[in-house]
Amino acid sequence: MVVGHEPRRGAGTGVGGAAFPAEFATAVAAMRDAVLRPEVTAEQMPAPQRIAPYAAALAGDVDVDGEEVGTGRLVLLHDPAGNDAWDGTFRCVGYVRAEVEPEQAGDPMLAEVAWTWLTEALAAHHASFRAASGTVTCVSSTSFGGMADEEPSAQVEIRASWTPEADEIGRHVEAWGELLCTAAGLPPVPDGVSVMPSRRGHRGPGH
Repeated sequence: MVVGHEPRRGAGTGVGGAAFPAEFATAVAAMRDAVLRPEVTAEQMPAPQRIAPYAAALAGDVDVDGEEVGTGRLVLLHDPAGNDAWDGTFRCVGYVRAEVEPEQAGDPMLAEVAWTWLTEALAAHHASFRAASGTVTCVSSTSFGGMADEEPSAQVEIRASWTPEADEIGRHVEAWGELLCTAAGLPPVPDGVSVMPSRRGHRGPGH
């Protein structure tokens, strides 16, 4: 995959000569080397500025038989001076959206279950975290009038942030990829089965 990383204006040495802290450069390399499931296509996206001195960002889609069934993004923020709200110098900010069955959207337990998809994905990839927070939104749509023939639809959206260990960034990227697949309804990879990375994920300038 290709990872976009940008310093905030005023940080680093400017465009074309930005000097990233070694810890951040190592984290970006770990993002790039993370192994995602073959259903996930990940590529760089513009990293947000003004939130932290340094940021790296990924956008991802889950495709099954040529159909997009889930999408999301992951932003890694870094402040060498630390951030009290983060309880650390790094922060992961994730977003996932996927289609669900319309009847699921009315399940009062869906939001709670969807949050466990994140925590279980992090645990499955041995990605230590703390200070997690976020929201789960369930939306259903029913068409009327001239659109009455369209089937009802529903989506679940997960927005979350958490503080990772600096030396485990790759595991957090892989957990985010797993969250994408779980939200999209894909079964987990059985224990003992190696995940083959998707070659489609290696896109962007120079690829």
